Amino acid sequence: MLLVVFVTSFALAQGNQRRSGYQDMSEALQKMQDDEGANPGMLFVQLGSQLWDKPAGTANKSCADCHGAVASVKGVAARYRAIPKGADKPVDLEGRINLCRVQNQQAEPFAAESRDLLSLAAYVAYQSRGQPIAPPDDPQLVRFREQGAALFQLRQGQLNLSCAICHDDNAGKKLAGVTVPQAHPTGYPIYRLEWQALGSLKRRLRNCLFGIRAETYPYDAPDYVALELFLMERARGMALEAPGVRP
Repeated sequence: MLLVVFVTSFALAQGNQRRSGYQDMSEALQKMQDDEGANPGMLFVQLGSQLWDKPAGTANKSCADCHGAVASVKGVAARYRAIPKGADKPVDLEGRINLCRVQNQQAEPFAAESRDLLSLAAYVAYQSRGQPIAPPDDPQLVRFREQGAALFQLRQGQLNLSCAICHDDNAGKKLAGVTVPQAHPTGYPIYRLEWQALGSLKRRLRNCLFGIRAETYPYDAPDYVALELFLMERARGMALEAPGVRP
């Protein structure tokens, strides 16, 4: 019930005029994202294409050995976060990649935010670029989305701020000369000029927690996936832009 009420109230408050962070960027940055020759995230996509075909682990298998051509994963990034078969909790795209790596390739999981993990995630996400975000209608996900909705409203840190205060109540206003976005996760994995690197949505959430002077959760904390599930629901129907570019 909490999720339905909040998503409805958000749509009404915004006049259902949702905006991607792309629309708040300068024309120069929009062109950088649109031009595959200028988008720095495409360098990671290229590396991901090599990793897709590279055998790994004691099973000596590649992603392609199981999935075939990468076209087979078109639409996957637009649906994730999801609960893998046989599991009892959702994972994000990076988590799904590491599950495949451990279970099918019998290899060590990639480290959080590592170049290889982000590159494979970017390559998979790129196959869904332009597709509408379509979170799965899985009843098992309801309680996790509701947890994410509660986290979105939760005041935290020394600044006593919540996600909603910035990204609902003050979206479109300026903070240090930068437009406050509505926080729709349309471009992840994303290349941020501030980072000079590609990063996951989880990294961005950690940055937000740090910014409000709150304690960051460990990278493997389920809180991140719950919040990401809720954010994807808010962005349902918006086009996936991965790999995006942001200031």
